[in-house]
Amino acid sequence: MDVQKILEEATLQGASDIFIIPMLPIKYKHLGVMESMDDHTLRADDTHEFIQEIYKLADRDISHFEETGDDDFSFAIPGISRYRVSTFKQRGSYSAVIRIIVFNLPSPEELKIPASVMDLADTGNGMVLVTGPAGSGKSTTLACIIDKINREQEEHIITLEDPLEYLHRHNKSIVSQREIRSDTESYLTALRAALRQSPDVILLGEMRDYETINTAVTAAETGHLIFSSLHTIGAANTIDRIVDAFPATQQHQISVQLASVLQAVVSQKLLPTVDGSMVPAFEIMVLTPAIRNLIREGKVHQIDGIIYASQSENMIPMDTSIYNLYKSGIIDKRTAIAESVNPEMMIKRLNVG
Repeated sequence: MDVQKILEEATLQGASDIFIIPMLPIKYKHLGVMESMDDHTLRADDTHEFIQEIYKLADRDISHFEETGDDDFSFAIPGISRYRVSTFKQRGSYSAVIRIIVFNLPSPEELKIPASVMDLADTGNGMVLVTGPAGSGKSTTLACIIDKINREQEEHIITLEDPLEYLHRHNKSIVSQREIRSDTESYLTALRAALRQSPDVILLGEMRDYETINTAVTAAETGHLIFSSLHTIGAANTIDRIVDAFPATQQHQISVQLASVLQAVVSQKLLPTVDGSMVPAFEIMVLTPAIRNLIREGKVHQIDGIIYASQSENMIPMDTSIYNLYKSGIIDKRTAIAESVNPEMMIKRLNVG
């Protein structure tokens, strides 16, 4: 089985993910739609062989996967692309999902990332969070922001990722990229070490536990600029998730700290367009004195009202972003209603509009 040829073909087709699952042909996702590479159904021994070849291609020891049943890693085929691999056992058989990561980062304009999101690159210090469900483009948005800092500012940027998704060349900034497990033990270990490495900007791929969150918040308090992501939708849900990660006795303290260091929360989701591609919709919350007070006082549920009432270009609710995509002819009415936070209000808005 020529694994490299299969990867190259899927990359040239513009696929985002490749699925290697027994009892199915090799599948890949293109513009959100599943397609089969051919009619050949993979048997368990086919997927076993495929995954062994993937490990050889990546020059990685397969023993950890064979012992635990799960593994995540990345590797590159020069001149073609970079690949993020998640291998797993299911029903005793070897399976994998492979994310295709292009070498060249698309421009924010191509990706429809608004200027107000890109301007977060100019945040002096504190914490900026980009949130959304898996596969919503969070890593790409963060990579674009890091790239803007790299091109425009003289900083030391440290990225802590699991695994690396985009390769940043040194430009005006120095960019140190560390991959969890291959370069360092864990996010927490790497983050603590990063604070001794004279960073100006730290990209923390994900905040997975309260110890990591606590260390990140402390880093933001001491003058660093921290970017990170969470699998949440909406600014209020994001703040609740962070606070709830802490023991009850520490929740008031972390609320006070968050109110001080948090600078912005960007939530995004990908929507299908009328031409069959995908486009991001964004909720953007920047921290105003009123929002800081609500976080400090534990009245997070009132934040959505402030976002909806704001007239600032830098503060936009998700449903307004979706409505604007509809008015621009990028998405259809059905998508606008189905993806909205408040479908009833969206129906009324569409009928009036």
